[in-house]
Amino acid sequence: MRKTVPQRRRGENKERHGRIFSLVLFLFLLFSVLAGRLFVLQILRSDEYGAAAEEQRTVTKVLPSNRGEIFLRDAGGLSPVAVNRRYSLVYAVPPHIGEGKETARRLSEIVGVPEATLEEKFSKTNDPFEVVKRRVSDEEAERIRALALPGIGLLPEVYRYYPADELLSQTLGFVGMKEDESVGQYGVEASFEEVLRGSGGAVSNERDAAGRWIPLAGRTFEAPIHGANIVLTVERVLQYEVEKILREAVNEFHADGGTIVVLEPKTGSIRALASLPNFNPNEYAKAENVEAFLNPAVSLTYEPGSIMKPITMAIGIEEGKVHAGTEYVDTGVVKEGGYAIRNAEEKVYGRVTMMKVLEESINTGVIFVERSVGNSRFRNYLERFGFGQETGVRLPAEASGNMQNLKNTNRSIEFFTASFGQGITVTPLQIANAYAALANRGILMKPRIVERLLFSDGRSEEVPPEEIRSVVSESTAREIGGMLRNVVVNGHGKRADVPGYSVVGKTGTAQVAKRGEKGYEEGMNIGSFVGYAPLENPEFVVLVKIDNPKDVVWAESSAAPTFGKVMKFLLESSGIPRTESERKG
Repeated sequence: MRKTVPQRRRGENKERHGRIFSLVLFLFLLFSVLAGRLFVLQILRSDEYGAAAEEQRTVTKVLPSNRGEIFLRDAGGLSPVAVNRRYSLVYAVPPHIGEGKETARRLSEIVGVPEATLEEKFSKTNDPFEVVKRRVSDEEAERIRALALPGIGLLPEVYRYYPADELLSQTLGFVGMKEDESVGQYGVEASFEEVLRGSGGAVSNERDAAGRWIPLAGRTFEAPIHGANIVLTVERVLQYEVEKILREAVNEFHADGGTIVVLEPKTGSIRALASLPNFNPNEYAKAENVEAFLNPAVSLTYEPGSIMKPITMAIGIEEGKVHAGTEYVDTGVVKEGGYAIRNAEEKVYGRVTMMKVLEESINTGVIFVERSVGNSRFRNYLERFGFGQETGVRLPAEASGNMQNLKNTNRSIEFFTASFGQGITVTPLQIANAYAALANRGILMKPRIVERLLFSDGRSEEVPPEEIRSVVSESTAREIGGMLRNVVVNGHGKRADVPGYSVVGKTGTAQVAKRGEKGYEEGMNIGSFVGYAPLENPEFVVLVKIDNPKDVVWAESSAAPTFGKVMKFLLESSGIPRTESERKG
C-alpha cells in the first residue's frame, strides 16, 4: 500500500521553498544594488570620489602672493606712495584663559580696548577664537609676547599703507574689503588690480589618519607669483607743490573745490593730478560719501566756457576760413532760433581781428568762426580733439563728456554756444589734453598715468607713449600759440604769466548747469585757465579749475593767478632756461 505525505508536511515544504526563494531573490537584488553602486563609484563617478579621497589624505596650504607696491618718480629715484605694512592681530582662545579679569586688565593697558569688552570676549568659553584687536604695532606685539598670557596669541597681518596720506589719493584709490576679500577700489589700485594682485601658490603633502604630515610622502610646491610694482608718471615734488597751491587757492577764494592737471604734451604723461576735496586712503571709511573717492579730473564733467574758444579758432584756421588777422564786425549780439546770444557784460567791439577775439574773449567772434566752418565739420573736429569720448587713461570711472546737443546739425544755436564752451560738457583731462595737442605740433597723445611695471622676477616693462592722431597741422598749432601768447600779454590772462618765460593760455568763466533740470545755477560759476609753456618748446600743459569761487566773478582773478604759481614752480624747478627778458608794467 503506497504511503501518502500528510497534508501538514506538504504545507511546511512549500513554505520552506518560498523562504529559500525569497532569500535568493533578496540576495540577488542586494548583489545587483551593490554591483550598480560599485559601477557608479568606480566607473561613472570615479574622478569625483577619487578627488574626495585624495582631499582626505592630502593637506594643502595656500601661499598668498604679495601685492605690488606703487611708486612716484623722484629726483633721488622712486618714492613709495602705496606699500604693504606688516602688523599683528591679537586673538584670544577663551577656554584656555585662566583668570579672565586679570588678563583683561593687563591686555587692556597695551591694546587700548576697554576691560569690560575684553572680559565679555573671554567669557565665551565655547568660542575657540575671538579677535581682540587688529593692526597692532610691532612695539605693542612685543609687549604682549612678554606677558605670555595663557590663551592670548598673535597672528601676522598685512595691510595696505599710504605713507603720504592724502597726497594723490583720488588717483591712487585704496585697498578695501569686498566679499571678504581685499581688493583695489578706485584709482590705480582698482584699474591695475590684476597686475598688483599677482597669483597665489600652494604647498601640499599627504597626511596620516591623525592629520599629521607624512615626511617621506610625495610633496608638491607651487610658488606664488607676487604682484608687480607700478611706477607712475607723476613726480612726487611736483604733486606735493601742486596740491599745496590748489589748497591755498581754494581757501583764498572760499571755493567749493578745485582741480589741477599737469601734462607733458610730447608724451601724454601726467606729471601731477590734484583735486579738492580729497581723502586719506588710510582712513577711507571716514569719508562722508563715496563721491569723495571719485577723481574729478576724469570722472566729473563741466561746461568749460571760454577755454573752448582757442579750439574753435584752431578749427577755423585749419579749415582755411580765418587767420589771426581776419576781421569781422561785432554788433554785440547774434540772433538764432528765437535766442539772442550776447558778449560778456553785453559789450560791443565793432570791427576786430581774430587775434582780438581771443584777447577780449568775444562770444560773437567765435560764433563767426564756427559758422564759417559749418556745423558738421565743427563737430567732427571736436571729436578729433577727443571730446565726447574717453581719453583712454588707465583710471576707473572715466567720463566721456556730453556732446548730445550737437547731434542735430540743423540746430545751429547749439553749435554757436558750443563754440564758446556752453551746452557741452568735458572732463578737465579732456580739455587739458586738447591743449596738449596744440602744444605738441597738432598731435594728440593718449594720456598715461603709468610709466613702467616692475615684475617680481626682475623684469621691467615700460608703458610707452601712444600717439592717437594728428588733429591740426603744425602751422595751425604754431599760429594758435602766438595768439594765446597775446592773450597772456595783452588780454585777460596777464596774471597767468611767468616773468622770463613765454607762457600762453586762455581764461574761461562758465556757468554751472542745474542738476536734473534745464538752466543754470544762480550766482555760481567755474573759473578755468589752461595753457602751456615755453611757447618755443612746450614742456608743460597746465589746467586749473576752481569750483564756485566766492567774491570773484572772472577766472582772470582766480584760476589765472593759480595757474601762474603752478607754471612758475614747474619751469623754475625743472631748470628750464628763460627765453624772454622780464616785462615791466
